[in-house]
Amino acid sequence: MNDRPNVLVIMVDQMKATASHLYGNPFCTTPNLQRLAEEGVRYEHAFTPHPLCVPARISFWTGQYPHSHGGRRNETLMPGGAVHGPRLWKEAGYHVGLIGKNHCFAEPDDLALFDTWCEISHGGLPANPTTRGMAWFRPLEGIRAAHELRRTLVPQNPRFAYGTSNFPLEDYGTGLIAGQTVRFLEQHRADPFALWVSFPDPHEPWVAPEQYAALFPPHQIQLPPWRDDEFDDPRAPERNRVLYQMLGVRQDRLEDLYGLMAVYYGMVRFIDDAVGQILDALEALGLREKTIVVFCSDHGDFMGEHAMQCKGGVFYDCLTRVPLLISWPGQIPAGRRDDSLVNLVDVLPTLLTLQGLDVPPTVQGAPLPTVTDAPPRDAAFAEYGAGGPPFRMADLERFPRPWGRRTLIASLQWREAEGRRKMVRTRRWKYVHDPMGDRDELYDLANDPWELVNVVDEPQHRDVLAELRLRLADWSISTEDARPVPLPDPKHYYGLA
Repeated sequence: MNDRPNVLVIMVDQMKATASHLYGNPFCTTPNLQRLAEEGVRYEHAFTPHPLCVPARISFWTGQYPHSHGGRRNETLMPGGAVHGPRLWKEAGYHVGLIGKNHCFAEPDDLALFDTWCEISHGGLPANPTTRGMAWFRPLEGIRAAHELRRTLVPQNPRFAYGTSNFPLEDYGTGLIAGQTVRFLEQHRADPFALWVSFPDPHEPWVAPEQYAALFPPHQIQLPPWRDDEFDDPRAPERNRVLYQMLGVRQDRLEDLYGLMAVYYGMVRFIDDAVGQILDALEALGLREKTIVVFCSDHGDFMGEHAMQCKGGVFYDCLTRVPLLISWPGQIPAGRRDDSLVNLVDVLPTLLTLQGLDVPPTVQGAPLPTVTDAPPRDAAFAEYGAGGPPFRMADLERFPRPWGRRTLIASLQWREAEGRRKMVRTRRWKYVHDPMGDRDELYDLANDPWELVNVVDEPQHRDVLAELRLRLADWSISTEDARPVPLPDPKHYYGLA
C-alpha cells in the first residue's frame, strides 16, 4: 500500500479545451496548466462522454457511458451500489476526500465513503455548510459575502448576466478550494489519499474578481468566426436552431459579449493560479513524486462559438472537447502530447492501472495511451438524452418572448431528457446521429474546423458516412452491458460437458 501513489483529480466545470493556450487559444495563457503539461502528458483530443454536468461526472467516476450507468440527466445522480473510484480507493485503504462541487454523489452509502467533505458550488456554500474531516479555513460570513453577487446578478440582456467584484481572493470559490486543498495536503501528507478537487468555475453564474477580468480588455479578446446564415440553413438540425434562439448573442451589444468573455476567461485564469498554488504545495511537502495529478473539465461552453454562450444538447467541439492533463513525475513521460482520441471514461482505468489496482469488469473505458502501454485510439464517442420526446421549434413558440436565459431554464429538464443522440469523432470527421428523426450531422474538420457547415447530404461523403455509422453502431452495441453477465463454465464449450 505504501508504494502506491496518491491521486489528486482537479476537475473544473464548463471549461472548453480551447479556453487555454495549450489548446490553441490566442489570448488566454494558462502558465500553471502549461507547467503541469510539461511535467506529464497533454491529451490533444479528449472528449466528454456527455456534455452535461451529472452524466459526465458519473461517467468519469464509473468509467462507464451514460447509457450504461443510467445517469443521463442532471436529476439522476450516481446510482446506488455503483462501482466507482471513491469506493475502490476506500476499499484499498485510501483517505478519500472531496473539496468543491459535488453534483454526482447522493446515496448515503456513497457519501459515507468520504473521510473529508468540504462542499461548495456555483452559488456558494450549501444551505447546511457542514464539513467532514476539516473545517473551512475562512470565516463563513466572508465566503457568503464573496458569493452574494452570484445570487443577485442583474442580466445585461435576456440571454446572459456577468459581473465582477472585489473581495479577498481566498473567499471566492476558486481561492477557497485551492487554500483548503493546501491545508488538506499539509494534514494528510503521511496518509495515502485520493482527493477530488472540484472547482465550480468557469460555469455560470459568471462572476470573477475584478483583477482577473481586467486581464482581458476587449482589444485582446479574439472572437471566433461566425457564419451569418448558419442557423437559417435548412441543413442545420432543428435542435441546434432552437438552441440558438435561446443562446444566440448576435442581437446583444458587442461590449456585453466582450464583458462576458472577460469574466469567463478571468475565471479560467483564476483557476490556473489555483492549480499553481496546489502544485507548489505538493512540491513543498515532498508529495509531487508520490501523487498522480489529473486536470480536466467535465464539459465545455460555447463562449462565443456559433454566436452563442453557455451550453445545450449539441455536440460541437466547444461543448465536447475538454482539457486533459496527467502528470506523475518520474513515472510517466513528461512534456508529451498525445494525439489519440480519448474520453473521460478512460481516466479511472488509467489511474487504477498506474496504482496497480484491479480495473473492475464494469468499467467500459480503457487505460490511456502514453501514460500506460495501451495502444493509441482513433475515435471518441459521446451521447445526450434519456429517450424523452423532442423539443421542437413549435414547442419553443409556446414560451413567452423574448427567449433567453429564462426560456433555457424553463425548458431545461425537457431538453436534457429529449432524444438519444450519439456522436463519433475522429481526427478529421464528426458524425452525430439522431434516431428520433432530427437531421444527422457530418462535419469535415480538416476543411471546417469551426463546424459551421453540415455536409451530411453531400454525395462525395457517402463512404465516410457509412464508415462512421458503422463505428457508432459498433460502439453502441459493445457498450450496452455495463454489468457483465456470467458466462458458462469452460467445460460447456466445445462439447466438453
